[in-house]
Amino acid sequence: MTEFLTDPIVVTVLLCIAGMAMVLELFSPRIGLPGLIGLSALLLFFYGHFMAGLAGFGTLALFILGIILIFLEFFLPGAVAGTLGIAALVGSLFMAGESTFQIGVSLLISMAFSIVLFILLIKVFHKKMALFNSMVLFDSARKEDGYVSNENRTDLIGKEGVAQTVLRPAGTAIFGSERVDVVTEGSFIGQNARVKVIEVEGPRVVVREIKK
Repeated sequence: MTEFLTDPIVVTVLLCIAGMAMVLELFSPRIGLPGLIGLSALLLFFYGHFMAGLAGFGTLALFILGIILIFLEFFLPGAVAGTLGIAALVGSLFMAGESTFQIGVSLLISMAFSIVLFILLIKVFHKKMALFNSMVLFDSARKEDGYVSNENRTDLIGKEGVAQTVLRPAGTAIFGSERVDVVTEGSFIGQNARVKVIEVEGPRVVVREIKK
C-alpha cells in the first residue's frame, strides 16, 4: 500500500484529483463533496509518504496549518490567510516528496488539469463562482427596488423661491417656508434673488435665477 501511494504516477493522480476538486469547490456555494474528495486525496498522499518515512510530524503540521488557513479564508477579509494557506500546503508537499523534481512535475500537471477544468466550467458550461459571489456584493441598490440612499426632492422641480444666501454656486434658498440647500448651474446668484428649481439629482437641487 505504501509503495503504491508513493508511486510517481499515483502521486500525480492524487494531486490532480485534489487540484480539480478545489476548482469545483470554487463553484459550490459551500464546502461539499468536491472539497471532501480533494481533502481525501491529499490525506492519502500524506498517509503514504508518512508511512514510508518520507514525511514527518513537522510536514504534517505544516499541511494541517495550510488547510486551516485556507478554511479561514472563507471568513476573513482579504486574501492573506488563503495565500499563506496555499503556500504552506505546497511547501508541505515538497517536504513530503521523495524527489523535489518529481513533486514539481506532478504539481505542474495538476495545475494544468485544474486550469483546463476552470476554463471549461467558465467558458463552456457558463458556471459562476458561487463561493466568490457569496463574498462580494454584486447587486446594485436601485430606487425601483425600494432602496433610497438620499432623499430625492423631485417635488421641488419648477418651484420658485428666494436665495437666502449668496449662491457661488452653492448656498441656501427659501421655497415657501422651507429652507433648502441648492446649487446653481455654475453662475453667481446674489442674495435675495428670485430663483427657480430646474433640476433635481438625488440630494442635488439645481436652481436658476429668474430674470426680471
